[in-house]
Amino acid sequence: MSYRSFCPVAKAMEVLGEKWSLLIALELLSGSSRFNEIQRGLPTLSPSLLTKRLASLERDGLVMKKRIHGQRGYEYFATESCKELSSVIEQIGVWGMRWARANMAEDDYDLDLLLVYLERSIQPDKLIGHETVIRFNFTDVAEYANWWIVVNDDVVEVCIHDPGKEVDIYFNVGVRVMCQLWMGDLSYKRAIRDGLLNLVGPKVLINNVESWLKPNVLAGTPRPDAIIDYD
Repeated sequence: MSYRSFCPVAKAMEVLGEKWSLLIALELLSGSSRFNEIQRGLPTLSPSLLTKRLASLERDGLVMKKRIHGQRGYEYFATESCKELSSVIEQIGVWGMRWARANMAEDDYDLDLLLVYLERSIQPDKLIGHETVIRFNFTDVAEYANWWIVVNDDVVEVCIHDPGKEVDIYFNVGVRVMCQLWMGDLSYKRAIRDGLLNLVGPKVLINNVESWLKPNVLAGTPRPDAIIDYD
């Protein structure tokens, strides 16, 4: 796609304006390097289109593709030009928090994506002991309503099947409410008070939940509609 213009914004959009390109860059900057890791962070992106977009980003110098040593397949790494997009993506995120989230549809509250973000938000150094098991019971999900996150030292893993371990803390909550908690649209205190969230476990985990399960980095972004509640 060419805008046939020497304007630097137009030239940048020729590289970055394709659907998914910036989100793929965000995945790479978030630490994903293998194809399945990138796809897990973008669950509605088809493998064929991801392959096409990665090839395009490689051609434009934002991605370096390297064969995995001793294995089949490749890894993908952000180049310096891609790393310089970090502040750009952050500012787009700030704008989105302020002005675009009023357009949220029910289908946007994706359970698979939520679990990816929750897994990445766990802070193992803020938990007590070598292992912590967290169970989510999603009250508005018909199939696969129960999920586990197992934290072993610094290793965090999401499980759809019961890992057979003693659970330390339970989250009984709807998907939309959990998304709102992670995004900072709703405080844990208010969700519990209004009966939207039931936490079961030791007080030390419940009272410090936002220290070991970090909210979105943009959660504190001021918004024009003042919908955030930090009670």
